[in-house]
Amino acid sequence: MTFTPKPSNEQALNSDSPVVKTVRTSIEAEFSQRIAALGQLVRIPGIAWDAFDPNDLARSAEAVAELFRQTGVFETVEIKTATVDGKPGAPAVLASRPAKNGRPHVLLYAHHDVQPPGDDSVWETPAFEPTTKDGRIYGRGAADDKAGVVAHLAAIEALKSIAGADFDLGISIFIEGEEEAGSRTFRAFLNENKAKLAADVIIVADSMNWSPEIPALTVSLRGLVSQEITVRTMEHAVHSGMFGGAIPDAMIPMLRVLASLHDEKGSVAVQGLKSYKFEDLPYTEANLRADSSLLPEVSQIGEGGIMERIWGKPSITVIGLDVPSVAMSSNTLLPQVSAKISLRIASGQDPDEALELLRAHLKANIPFGAVLEFGPIETGKPYMADTSGWASVLAKETLSAAFGNPAIEIGIGGSIPFIADLTEVFPDAQILVTGVEDADSRAHSPNESVHLLGLKNAMVAEALFLVAGNNLQG
Repeated sequence: MTFTPKPSNEQALNSDSPVVKTVRTSIEAEFSQRIAALGQLVRIPGIAWDAFDPNDLARSAEAVAELFRQTGVFETVEIKTATVDGKPGAPAVLASRPAKNGRPHVLLYAHHDVQPPGDDSVWETPAFEPTTKDGRIYGRGAADDKAGVVAHLAAIEALKSIAGADFDLGISIFIEGEEEAGSRTFRAFLNENKAKLAADVIIVADSMNWSPEIPALTVSLRGLVSQEITVRTMEHAVHSGMFGGAIPDAMIPMLRVLASLHDEKGSVAVQGLKSYKFEDLPYTEANLRADSSLLPEVSQIGEGGIMERIWGKPSITVIGLDVPSVAMSSNTLLPQVSAKISLRIASGQDPDEALELLRAHLKANIPFGAVLEFGPIETGKPYMADTSGWASVLAKETLSAAFGNPAIEIGIGGSIPFIADLTEVFPDAQILVTGVEDADSRAHSPNESVHLLGLKNAMVAEALFLVAGNNLQG
């Protein structure tokens, strides 16, 4: 049954409201402790990829579970996995306490797994040693998404300090352990634990704010289509000096077919893909260049406004190419070359349809009769939120009060494919995509960090939402 709050005569929150000051005082009193917890989590290199030690993931899950056990507010705090095709997924943390006295139930989601560190030489500080400087804390996972974990923790502790441990709001915790590896068992986990995860509101703390000072609610996410391809021209390698000029090595058709994916202006050239119109926010070319580190002499690509291009239009990136490195190169015609293509799709685009359009384009543009083979794929649906519900209205109110600036609605060019699973398994739940990152967080990149003031304000905002939810009655 969908929760509908009774009308209230309470005035809208603002930064000077007594409850806002009370919540902020609670958050600030424990902030150093929360940062210590974040540092503890950052030190654990929990990576859900097969090439990395699964014991680190287990340690990460246990550390997160212990943090939520120490709150003392949950009936159960468990570490669980789901199994798909006979292979268990990464450990996730599941905790729950039921709602009482007609209050709503809120599910808080984040993930404790992280991306691999990449090239250590590019990091200015050790990847798995939390380092504070210039108002930010650096380390792999400091922003994405261990900050989301501690934001949930801080909000719960603030609610407990204000309303007491026997508060009425229902809360479930789901801290996933394989988001960075594609959430392979996510849907199975939802189905197996549906009763404990069912909620009126789902807060996904895995996005960003417009800036450390301006909060945002993410209402749009592009979907994802990933396709690996192999191009073959010969049975085996041959000497480039003996046969070059007459025989096409696999690199020639591969480069040409990949180049065909964009037109002369850099727009995606695959026909039939959909776009979604976004109005531009006050975000200049200078902002784009600074945030992306675009070199001064390099021009932008595509057509339309900046927000439209990065949120509402498809984009294609070749994210992998299997060829000999320059250091290992030889005078050889390569018989085969493989690549991985990442296509981001706009809201309203079906991933399966987009995959077929991409494949049709590749087939039509492969030159010299080269053999084109399709390998593994990955797909994820785009997301467009309905912001008319009470939870979205309350979220923007609490974000605005916590940050002292009006909250805005933004899109994200990236993808969170599992949100489609949440909407399908829990169709009556309102989903709020929030976050603690900002444009300089560099998630997935070296020197990842989170802005400490932005993190504190995000904690205040979520705590305000929980406190308000605890006072709502259906």
